[in-house]
Amino acid sequence: MSIFSRTDNRTAATDAAVNPEPAALTGDYTIDPAHSTIGFTARHAMVTNVKGSFQDFTGTLHLDGTDPSRSTASLDVVMDSIDTGNADRDGHLKSADFFKTDEFPNMTFRSTGVEALGGDDYRITGDLTILGTTRPLAIDLEFNGAAKDPFGNERVGFEGKAQILRSEWGLTWNAALETGGVLVSDKIKLNFDISAIRNA
Repeated sequence: MSIFSRTDNRTAATDAAVNPEPAALTGDYTIDPAHSTIGFTARHAMVTNVKGSFQDFTGTLHLDGTDPSRSTASLDVVMDSIDTGNADRDGHLKSADFFKTDEFPNMTFRSTGVEALGGDDYRITGDLTILGTTRPLAIDLEFNGAAKDPFGNERVGFEGKAQILRSEWGLTWNAALETGGVLVSDKIKLNFDISAIRNA
């Protein structure tokens, strides 16, 4: 199977609506933040996971259905929109100890390449910029399909995951635990649930 043309046991009419010919998906798309999530998970005190997300972001995709390697993605995240469900923790993350949102209001990702992994799985590589530091990032993506919603919007959907060491972007604040280890893990897991609408 390919990212742009799955087959299953549904009727041909249904397949045509959900999984068009690859060339039909070629075009420019805008990420729909109301139906997308950019989230992260960090280990806290060595014993549990804390999850959070960003509520304010914009992004675009260019899909090339005949040559997916020519597809591109761009993402801009407002760091002040971080939300972990705890106002005190969010305030600390926005402070000079972490994201310094007054000085560095945005996190950005600009793709540099796309690689087919087989089936509906792809890997997109690019440049992630945090705190003014730019380093490469690889995101593993799964294509979830294409469909027209009740309002006439042509949508595509992707799920993605990645992993970074925050220290590589200058996010080094931590506190030692009496029992050994540190308060916040260096390794951060990123997750993406993306719904994008084809531009008119």
